[in-house]
Formats: sequence, C-alpha cells, structure tokens
Amino acid sequence: MDRREFLKKVSLAGIGASLLGTRAFTAFRPDALFAQESPFDIAFVQGADTAGIVKKALEAVGGMSRFVSRGDVVMLKPNLGWARTPDQAANTDPAVLKTVVELCFNAGAKKVKITDNTCNDPRKTYTLSGADAVAKETGADIFYTEERFFRDMDIGGEQLRNWPVNREIIEADKLINIPVAKHHSLAKLTIGMKNWFGAVGGARNRLHQNIDGSIADLARFFKPALTVVDAVRILVRNGPTGGNLSDVKKTDTVIASTDPVAADSWAATLFDMTAADLGYIGIGERMGLGKADWTALKYTELVV
Repeated sequence: MDRREFLKKVSLAGIGASLLGTRAFTAFRPDALFAQESPFDIAFVQGADTAGIVKKALEAVGGMSRFVSRGDVVMLKPNLGWARTPDQAANTDPAVLKTVVELCFNAGAKKVKITDNTCNDPRKTYTLSGADAVAKETGADIFYTEERFFRDMDIGGEQLRNWPVNREIIEADKLINIPVAKHHSLAKLTIGMKNWFGAVGGARNRLHQNIDGSIADLARFFKPALTVVDAVRILVRNGPTGGNLSDVKKTDTVIASTDPVAADSWAATLFDMTAADLGYIGIGERMGLGKADWTALKYTELVV
C-alpha cells in the first residue's frame, strides 16, 4: 500500500492513530506514542478537525514545549501576502495560525507576535485572511511591516549578500514558520522555504531573477525552530495570488517538522510533485539545511 492509499483507507481517531514507516517505536503503545524523549523529526497528519491535526502534528514532533520555553518572545511567520479569504487558500489558514498561537502561550511564551510583508494592502489583507481576528481572540501581537523595521544585514548566501531584513523577526527568542502550501508561477510551489520572502524588504522582484537560489539563501539565514505547513486547503493553480475557488483543493492536512527541507519535500507530494521538481530543495539540501528524502528521517503519518 502506498502513502496515498494509506491516507485514503486508514481512519482512526485520537491518540491511538495508526503509524506507517514509524521508526521511534517497535510496538504500538498508545500511552507512549508521542513520548517527549523520542519525538519524530517530521509528522504528516490528516483529519477534518483543523485544530486537532495541528495539535497531533505538534505532539508527534515533541510538543510545543520542545520549541518554546517559559518567558520566550515567539515570532510566527505565516503567509499573509494577499487580500484573500481563507477559502481561497492564498494565505495561511486562520485556524492553523490560531492553534499555533494557543500552543505557544500554553508552553509559557511571554509574547507571541505575527507579521508578514504583504503584497496587497496590509490592513485589507490581515482582515480578509482572518489573521486580525486570530490576534484579537488569542492576545497575540500582530503588526504591519513598516520600513523602520528593516535593517541591512549580511545574508551570507551564495547569491544574496546584504539585504534589508525585518529585525523584529530575527530578534525574537523563537521563530516558527507557518506557510500555506500552494502553487507558484515561478517557483512551481511556495511552501516553507519560499515563505521567507515575506521577512525581507527591498526590491523583492530582484529575488525572482534566480528564485531557487534566493529561496535557499533566505532559508539558510532564518533557520526556524519549527515549520508547520498548512495544507488544509492547497492552491493547485494560479498561485500565488489565487482567487478562484476552482483552483483550491481541500486536503485537511498539516505537516510539522524540525527539517524545513523535508517539510517542503513532503508537501510537494500533495501536488503530485517530488523534491526533484523543485530546484530550491536540492540547493537547500546541498547547503545542509535538511534532507529532501523525508523517509531518511524519523517520521510518522497519521489520519485522525
């Protein structure tokens, strides 16, 4: 049975979900399934309850307390580029974002911040995407990216050198990447590694001249503690802006990983692509950012 058949046929609830390809345990023990002493490197979780699958994915990789300590200032970097509603799948799903915020506070975070350098008007984008509502409901700080936040920094990349970077993002104690998985007209897909385009300023159109190299350089610079890929709805065509509901596919999926390369590689399979189809994944692996072959990691697949 291949992975897609598994996800279609297996339907189990709660902590006793079935595992495929799991390397952390040799026997099924529900009480120890997500033991802190043996977390997975990457988890792929599917289910209709969005908050539930986010929580299961985080449990599988060791729980939010593995990444966030009491008193931390945590910066969340969702994809909030476009003035679109959640059902149009151009931005990170607000239910995914809200659950991550709540888990950060539960782990003891002193402050949780949310920001993105939007492509459309930030006020309209934050409102339509649902991000503003998330901040109000959870107590997270959300702010628009302004010129005063940017500071020229040495990216140290293979092609990117000095570039304006949002200092608020890099000055946080912990950084969590929460991209939406979607089609991109130039990069083929925009997932986690590409999401860092929203953390910089300057003439971002220049980043598209060698987009795969730019993506890998920025991914090496930011290095999040955790990547949570929102694939609840994926935009399969006409990305990254979207707008037409016929371009959206509902997959009810979340991927959590400490390996940003593996997270993007696994998410690519939802679009019937592989790591070999995405140039920046190969560059990122060569840079030592992670593994394109997620099966080489400690992984788990769950349907809940």
